[in-house]
Amino acid sequence: MSPVAVIVVTWNSASVLPGFLAALPEGMAGLDWRLVVADNDSADDTVEVLQTLAPDATLVRTGRNAGYAAGINAALGAAGEHGPVLICNPDIRMRQGCAKRLVDSLGDGVGIAVPLLYEDGRATHHYSLRRESSVLRALGEAVIGNRRAGRFPRLGELVTDPAAYRRPTRADWATGALMAVSADCLAACGPWDESFFLYSEETEYCLRARDLGYATQLEPAAEAVHLGGDSQVSPRLWTLLTLNRVRLYGRRHGAVATACFRGAVFLRETSRALLGRKASRAAATALLRPGALRVTPGP
Repeated sequence: MSPVAVIVVTWNSASVLPGFLAALPEGMAGLDWRLVVADNDSADDTVEVLQTLAPDATLVRTGRNAGYAAGINAALGAAGEHGPVLICNPDIRMRQGCAKRLVDSLGDGVGIAVPLLYEDGRATHHYSLRRESSVLRALGEAVIGNRRAGRFPRLGELVTDPAAYRRPTRADWATGALMAVSADCLAACGPWDESFFLYSEETEYCLRARDLGYATQLEPAAEAVHLGGDSQVSPRLWTLLTLNRVRLYGRRHGAVATACFRGAVFLRETSRALLGRKASRAAATALLRPGALRVTPGP
């Protein structure tokens, strides 16, 4: 069997990369693997850290802040012959045997496998599984909140049923911090969509894979810690996340449905803004701008 290609995209990741690399041997236990890192023109010591701690890794310098999907594509292009791939954020910390459990769960219709994700220092896991966006789900989240709406499959995108995280569970898409993707799925789907600079690229990829017959499935025996980002608190990043969510919906639906979805998302962000959430105020303002849903440049 060809080695697993471990794909990592970095951008000013010097502070989190050592922990990722330290956990990698245990996380990849039982597999033949190679590490390929695409660096999006980091201004810190990311490249030096990588070359010191993982001198055998393949480094791809994109020469610009190209975005997450573009980094994945660049790393895949440099990976050589490989079997499945493991696509990782550098702020992931795989636990013992995580990758092998993910890789072993591929096949029988499963093209993408994701682990149970924990926050650093917390015993509870993330709700990482998602249903495809719909107008009704967007309205449900706007009116009663995403966690409460998630209890009802027709009303919420977030899968919050605890039982779904105790067994292998298929979903429309999942958080993309750590994904194992089969070689067959990769070949069928082709490159990641680089028009999504950040956020919604994993959603688009999972939905595209599903449309081609490759399911996304949680493997709860595979565990990892995700240190997380600041999209929940950064107005700039939350705005980018929100706009890309609506852009992706528009790619898959007609103009009338997209206008309704955009209105439902605007209602949600406006209601949160009235409660004092600055990130939601920024997102709601952006949704009103003409041309807001054109290809969004990176931060």
